[in-house]
Amino acid sequence: MAITIQMKLNEKLYIRDPQETKLGRKIIQYSIILIDEIGFEDFTFKKLAHRINSTEASVYRYFENKHLLLVYLLCWYWEWMKFRIEFNTMNLDDPKKKLQIALSVIADTTKRNTSIDFVDEDVLHRIVISESIKAYRTKMVDEENKHGFFLTYKALKQTIAKIISEINPKFKYPNALSSTLLEMANDHIYFALHLPSMTDIKLEEVSDLSQVEQLLNDFAFGLVCNEKIEVP
Repeated sequence: MAITIQMKLNEKLYIRDPQETKLGRKIIQYSIILIDEIGFEDFTFKKLAHRINSTEASVYRYFENKHLLLVYLLCWYWEWMKFRIEFNTMNLDDPKKKLQIALSVIADTTKRNTSIDFVDEDVLHRIVISESIKAYRTKMVDEENKHGFFLTYKALKQTIAKIISEINPKFKYPNALSSTLLEMANDHIYFALHLPSMTDIKLEEVSDLSQVEQLLNDFAFGLVCNEKIEVP
């Protein structure tokens, strides 16, 4: 059953919340499609406006620039990932099972929520893999961090770190491991698709990500409790 949710994101990312209007939702929907098609470097508000049969000025009423739009999309994705982890682990007592579920979500967050018809999580996932590093490895990162742009990512990291600490309270690096797992999933999917000698993961396309999930499990459980977990 689909669950109707609206992501609460940092108000400093946008001029007007695009989730609240038909045009705003269309901007989100087609910016995801267009960035996936042509890449963030070639993406412009002019091209987006042409795609949605609107004007550049109308897009600028929602976002100051394309960088903030990208950060908004990534924050939406990170919040969706956090929601899925918390929703699927809320009735579980076994922290190891919680971590397995979290790692499954990290590897593949493409499960569609049909009630959110203006976001195709499958396409957004591809953007996260290829473009997410451009959101926070910039000269502006310290200033943007002060404005709380990355609180959503930090909250996601903290959700996973908390589970790690439940498994092994003596483990010294729950935050480092949590952020490493998040980056590792994207890096190795990207490497497998574009720079295959950089990883041991073999992918023809982003469809079956069981190898990535197994990598995350081996890495996480090996460090936290010196165990090997077989992914079904």
